[in-house]
Amino acid sequence: MAKNRANEDVFNELHNLITREFLARIKSGEATTQDLKAACDWLAKNDITGVAVEGSALSGLADIMPTIDFDEVQRAIRR
Repeated sequence: MAKNRANEDVFNELHNLITREFLARIKSGEATTQDLKAACDWLAKNDITGVAVEGSALSGLADIMPTIDFDEVQRAIRR
């Protein structure tokens, strides 16, 4: 006997609720590090990506990230 499964509308509602909860926590400033990690994972699992357009928040984050040179890392490891 087949179990009753949630339909697409129910899954869409759950998806919407989870997304809105992440937004609310982040916008309110109450998001913990775990919340932020979970929100990043949620975005990745839903194939959501961003483009670092000049002047955007993502661009600002990218600008402060250190540049890592693979060859330099390899040389440092071998020392």
